Amino acid sequence: MDPLAFYFLSFLAVTGGVLLVAFRNPVSSALAMVLSFVGLAGLFVGLNAFFVGVVQILVYAGAIMVLFIFIIMLLDLNNERSIRFRSSTVLAGLVVPLLLIAQVLGVIQGGVEGEEAQFGEITAETMADSAAAFPEDSAIHKSLTHEKAPKLPDTNLIGHTIFTRYNFPLQVMGALLLVATVGVVVLSKRSLAKAPADS
Repeated sequence: MDPLAFYFLSFLAVTGGVLLVAFRNPVSSALAMVLSFVGLAGLFVGLNAFFVGVVQILVYAGAIMVLFIFIIMLLDLNNERSIRFRSSTVLAGLVVPLLLIAQVLGVIQGGVEGEEAQFGEITAETMADSAAAFPEDSAIHKSLTHEKAPKLPDTNLIGHTIFTRYNFPLQVMGALLLVATVGVVVLSKRSLAKAPADS
């Protein structure tokens, strides 16, 4: 990836994240998140993760953001009153980012001091060796051992990894999204019940 493109896309992602927090209007914050998603999608494409980059645009910048905008409009967050934060809330808001920064620095430090990963060239032989870990009748094995043009089935590999190694976290995430959706419906019904009737 060209360094200029990398810095530009990184700037978009970071700027979108900063504007997300800085804007007071929730709709503007949601649109700033779209900017951050576009920058992340470009970075994924630069890493040759084309499927993840396309999913980042179609799912997150598209469907998920539409859901966010729908929830914001449903809850009418602009009419909320300003509240005073407790000292414990402010303390948590300071401690949690510091812990995150400490974790990021630990990961960067370990990557610099540790041995660098050696990525060999992907050839038909390495693909055939990797195919031994999958059943012969699977789509992944057939793609890796194709006689004429063996290729890396990134979509199939992502699906296989998600539904085998990370199946339980995936189900937990789905349950959390379902609970959040039900919570939004309950909150919207309460707000409608408290609203004064038109005379």
